[in-house]
Amino acid sequence: MSVEYDKEHADFEINQAALDYHANPRPGKISVEVSKSTRTQRDLALAYTPGVAEPVRRIAADPQDAYKYTAKGNLVAVITDGSAVLGLGNVGALAGKPVMEGKGVLFKHFAGIDVFDIEVNAKRPQEFIETVMRIAPTFGGINLEDIAAPHCFEIEQALIEQLDIPVFHDDQHGTAIIIAAGLLNALDLQGKTLGDARIVVLGAGAAGIAAVRLLIAMGAHRDNFLVLDRNGVIHLGRKDLNPYKFGVAVETEARTLEDAMRGADVFIGVSGPDLVAPEMLASMADRPIVFALSNPVPEIRPEVANRVRSDMIMATGRSDYPNQVNNVLGFPFIFRGALDVRASRINEDMQIAAVHALKDLTHETVPQVVLDAYGLQSLVFGPDYILPKPLDARLKDVIAPAVARAALDSGVARVAWPAHYPAR
Repeated sequence: MSVEYDKEHADFEINQAALDYHANPRPGKISVEVSKSTRTQRDLALAYTPGVAEPVRRIAADPQDAYKYTAKGNLVAVITDGSAVLGLGNVGALAGKPVMEGKGVLFKHFAGIDVFDIEVNAKRPQEFIETVMRIAPTFGGINLEDIAAPHCFEIEQALIEQLDIPVFHDDQHGTAIIIAAGLLNALDLQGKTLGDARIVVLGAGAAGIAAVRLLIAMGAHRDNFLVLDRNGVIHLGRKDLNPYKFGVAVETEARTLEDAMRGADVFIGVSGPDLVAPEMLASMADRPIVFALSNPVPEIRPEVANRVRSDMIMATGRSDYPNQVNNVLGFPFIFRGALDVRASRINEDMQIAAVHALKDLTHETVPQVVLDAYGLQSLVFGPDYILPKPLDARLKDVIAPAVARAALDSGVARVAWPAHYPAR
């Protein structure tokens, strides 16, 4: 039996299992549940007419009372136009619905946050923006998902400016936050610093540009980045750059990925499979850091990379290799912290607070329950453990308060420190 046949058979099995999972015993992955008693006639009178009129009057008089009398404060909209769904591309809004429902599952499971998934047929960014603006009063926060660059930048910025609730494009900032946390730990282990590191970013879409912006905000030197798109290195001499790519352009003689990789300390790939040749990896600086995050097939496969460099630290987007860069480490708990203090936005201070909380947690002793969940004997901060595991229940306990604290300190919180949080 060939390897190719085994892979095809395995793919068939997982695909059929996924279809069965989504279809049975009832279609889809999420549902709406009633949170109050409806056992008696009085219960129904309180839930609807005539009792419901009183909270309506209160909210009309003070819109902030919506957080007191409705589910708004724990409700997030996961919204897409279906233009960049996973690695499948522009499959359309409706085909993106299984992913949006899946995001809702993660919000609820990891952070207790309720979700409505919303799929919007919109050809132009302004159509999408107007739709979200009109439905925003329903929600305590907006999670934008699977929207193609460069439209995603325009959409998010417009909504942040016009809404008074958190708007967060997870494909941008969620990915950037996890990359930054893992990278800080990897640099520490490799004896390097963020300010001095030469960093190559392959992929100039939402995640790549957001990662560059966040790392610069945290101390990386702008001139130490080389960012590449399909046409090669993004340099100041190019005439085909949109404003977002121009923002990461530098003066350089490098033109190809091979040029960029030579002597680099860090490679961050958010692009496509098998784009990094072993020779490119060999040309990197001593003690390199390789984040090959294309999923399911990385830019260079760990088994190939390990044959070339024994002195590297590597991360991927996959769960079957060490150091998975997984957005679920961030977004549920970032929203949890933002919602708990009714933040008007998720700003840069809150993002950086999440980075440091995530980074620091990796240095703590890992509980036995986490080891048992992954079938491990031990897990200690080091080259194969630079990020916490997604099933580590401590993530909520450290990231949400860190984000809430940053919201309060930066002036975007609208209520005091939550009583159920640890003392400040």
